[in-house]
Amino acid sequence: MADTTARPRTGAAGDRTGLRNMQQLLQLRWIAVTGQLVTILVVHFGIGIGLPLGPMLAVLVALAAFNLGSQIWWRRRPRVSERALLIGLLVDVASLTAQLYLSGGITNPFVFLFVLQVALGTMLLRPSSSWIIAAATTACVLALGLLPTPVQIRMSASSGLANHYLQGLLICFLLVASLLVVFIGRIARILRDRDARLAQLRQRAAEEDHIVRMGLLASGAAHELGTPLSTLSVILGDWRHEPLIRDDVGLIREVLDMQAQVERCKSIVTRILLVAGETRGEAPEETTLAAFLDELADQWRTLHPASGFEYRRLFHGDRRIVADTGLQQMVWNVLDNALEVSPGSILFEADCRDGSLVIDVCDDGPGFAPAVLESLGAPYNSTKGRPGGGLGLFLSANVARSLGGRLSVTNRLPGGACVRMALPLASIAIEEMDDGR
Repeated sequence: MADTTARPRTGAAGDRTGLRNMQQLLQLRWIAVTGQLVTILVVHFGIGIGLPLGPMLAVLVALAAFNLGSQIWWRRRPRVSERALLIGLLVDVASLTAQLYLSGGITNPFVFLFVLQVALGTMLLRPSSSWIIAAATTACVLALGLLPTPVQIRMSASSGLANHYLQGLLICFLLVASLLVVFIGRIARILRDRDARLAQLRQRAAEEDHIVRMGLLASGAAHELGTPLSTLSVILGDWRHEPLIRDDVGLIREVLDMQAQVERCKSIVTRILLVAGETRGEAPEETTLAAFLDELADQWRTLHPASGFEYRRLFHGDRRIVADTGLQQMVWNVLDNALEVSPGSILFEADCRDGSLVIDVCDDGPGFAPAVLESLGAPYNSTKGRPGGGLGLFLSANVARSLGGRLSVTNRLPGGACVRMALPLASIAIEEMDDGR
């Protein structure tokens, strides 16, 4: 006679947790309907206890109709309200009470199924709603004990296991224990998954807050460095025209080298301000994917002379995209890391497959330590042993995530590592074009 349906505890129930719980509960209600039908037939025709089949089957049909309607309703609704959960549980309690009243009332051993209802309500509902379920079940048990019922079952256990009441009691215990283990175990896993997702979201929020604070610090430092760099640039420009320096080949070469390094520092400061959103007159540019990648590789090769740098663009078609410095910096951070550990062998490979831009940067260095791989993308997650290490991959991973992609790392055999950045083309493309493959 068991009705085992409950509903998930959720206040913002448009999430996947509520839907998964609802699927479990609708399935359990169908199991309850089947169990009730089998129990009624066995008790009436097998054991020989006369039951009012008409009213009991009517309650069973009503419960099945309610569950079918609920299944259709929730299939089209993404939100589960607390009121709906409470109403559903009260319907379950009412149907169980009706079946128990028609089959012995308080003398029916399946009366202990009310405990299951209270346990499920306590786990899946808010405290205020679970107290309502507890009060409703208590009132129903009290009513079953006071009202006369059509059928009376002898509660004596003097004949041992041959007694029908004791047999029903054992079956009820096994049913409650099994449903608690199976159902609450499933719900507990669902809730653990939800908590894990919430923890991941909190971690992501903390990382994004960390990025904001880093951006503020970097932009402040960049502003402070702007003035002395401009001053150095002017002084070096004046020195180039001084007769003593202009006529000395060695000195003029050193001044030119210093000017180049100052200009590089100014370029770095400009990129920092651009990433922080504080540059003027610069915005994401419309270009093509092939041109963006080719220019990105050429610029990095110019600024970082590496003897073993190899660039491969595997796709032959092209498409228009919107590119900004964040996308460029994402790739440059990974290339800079590869240069530190493997200056003699760096492979930069780009391809388009399955609607995604896939960029691989591979090196022949020592690879990543297991501890770094376990916490990939966390700030300061590095084995380089210097302050600020690990921020490159952290920033690149967050740029990829902000574009709907992901960054992954694998170690190569016999040595080295590959960092893969996979971005959906829809996040950067202006329009889809045939890639010519």
